[in-house]
Amino acid sequence: MAWEFRKLGPGENVAVEAQRDPFAAPKWAPPVWHMPEGLVLLVNLVRVIVRTVVFLVRNIVPVSVLSGLGWLGYRFGWTVPVVVLAPAVLGLSGWVLADRPSFVRWVGRPALARWRLVTVYRRNWQPVLVTAGLTKVHKGREYLPSLVRVRCGPTSDRVLVTMLKGQAPDAWEDVTPNLAHGFGAALVRVRIGDRPGRIWLEFVRRDALAVPIPALPIPDASAVDLSGAEIGRQEDGSPWRLRLLGTHVLIAGATGSGKGSVIWSTIRALLPLMLAGLVEVWAVDPKRMELSFGRALFERYGRYSDDPKGGMVDLLEAAAEDMNARAERFAGLTRSFTPSREHPFRVVLVDELAFLTAYCPERDLRKRAESALAVLTSQGRSVGYCVIGAQQDARKEVNNLRNLFPDRIALRLDEDEQVDMVLGDGARDRGALADQISPIPEIGAGVGFVRLETTPDPVRVRAAYVSDDDIRDMVALGFPDVEAA
Repeated sequence: MAWEFRKLGPGENVAVEAQRDPFAAPKWAPPVWHMPEGLVLLVNLVRVIVRTVVFLVRNIVPVSVLSGLGWLGYRFGWTVPVVVLAPAVLGLSGWVLADRPSFVRWVGRPALARWRLVTVYRRNWQPVLVTAGLTKVHKGREYLPSLVRVRCGPTSDRVLVTMLKGQAPDAWEDVTPNLAHGFGAALVRVRIGDRPGRIWLEFVRRDALAVPIPALPIPDASAVDLSGAEIGRQEDGSPWRLRLLGTHVLIAGATGSGKGSVIWSTIRALLPLMLAGLVEVWAVDPKRMELSFGRALFERYGRYSDDPKGGMVDLLEAAAEDMNARAERFAGLTRSFTPSREHPFRVVLVDELAFLTAYCPERDLRKRAESALAVLTSQGRSVGYCVIGAQQDARKEVNNLRNLFPDRIALRLDEDEQVDMVLGDGARDRGALADQISPIPEIGAGVGFVRLETTPDPVRVRAAYVSDDDIRDMVALGFPDVEAA
């Protein structure tokens, strides 16, 4: 039976025609043209050749070395390549023994990056991106974002990607779980690239913060840097340095999230300058539990039971008055602050900040506390004042001064909406999953995300754990005749 191809008439129905003669060819189908087998083989051969050439060009150095060694072995015997390789192996071994960090930096990590580029990312790039919906098809042609380079760190890979024209980073942030599962990573974060149209994909291979960090050694006074006091570790294994000079810090986290680890690690890092008289800590302790253990270390200490009429508020107002006097004295003389014994750098440490701004039963005290804190956070940075506030409740109505804290730390939070409340809009989409931190103290206490004033990208960190014995040792170091509470 010859097939007939024609358009259906005005009164004809496709379903009816199919029922009349189910074995007949569909009248609406166009003729099919089959590519000759010889042409198919030619196209496939061209594809293989192109892919081989691209592979050789991308791996020109290792391919050249292996080719040269193979030629030497074939021409002069396989003993020759061994003799050639022996000095190189011995030299690399000596380099590892003499300076392992530099070897890892210049040889180990670039080699690992090349290996993962070929075996993980380039191998799975197209299927993963197609499944995640990050490719586009236009006029029968598929357009794929370009893989530029890979950099490997101790715990994560950073992949530089050139996005498609008209594509935005938000499209990648929406499919980070797809990318993580597709490339075998525990977590994926999207960072802004070095130019418009480029992004960095950060693939976390393993969690370097899963084990608690013991208290860091007390540094020498000459090693303490107020622009970056070391208090823990970042996710990539590098030190977490908290900036204090020229900023204020807000710490938010649920009960048991490790706010005390951040506070006491900061005090421990500042202890040498505190003993030298260059740094003072004024502590406000409404719940009378966390900070009272090291009360002897603080220049001034206020707690709720000291003076029901406002001992803590008096401390904040005194700090605000001293700050104004210092600003009046420095006016017209200097624009930068350098701590001295006469004018020490002053840290105003407020635990349970929400008690002073929202939960205090006396309305007048709340207003006074909020006014003093507003003065300190809005004007104190340039004259050597830093306010560190810790709170559990992230809602704005509890603390409407949070925008005056340039640097913020989000420890474990109860709800995903609270992440953006603490770190700012879009922080959770950029990988700050503070609501997913484990509530088990051994795993999640002290783990959080930091968003600095200078960058919108959150960084995952963990503060060192300062035990009661460590605090006693700190008190004994500065005040041998005083026992910790």
